[in-house]
Amino acid sequence: MKYAVIINSKDSETMWNAFRFASAALSKGHRVSVFLLGPAVEIDSVDNSRFEVHKVLNRFLELGGEALSCGTCLRLRKAEASEACPMSTMDTLVSLTEDADRVVNFG
Repeated sequence: MKYAVIINSKDSETMWNAFRFASAALSKGHRVSVFLLGPAVEIDSVDNSRFEVHKVLNRFLELGGEALSCGTCLRLRKAEASEACPMSTMDTLVSLTEDADRVVNFG
């Protein structure tokens, strides 16, 4: 099964749970793409010792997941894409959701 996971929150617990879900799906043999939208593109600034977002993001990437960031959302914030979540477009998000068997939204 192919999942498209959309994260539209900078809340560390929300991001943590989204990447935990995505990693669990990968572990079961599914294909997963994550798209960061809105405040979620600020993932590099999310720092919380209780919800280790970067740890679960790295696990997701190690398992073969793909994570992308909305370019327009980054530009609105005058931010750069992270190395782990390169800049993408809304057209890519449309393609991800068209190709997915399931779309899951966090935030």
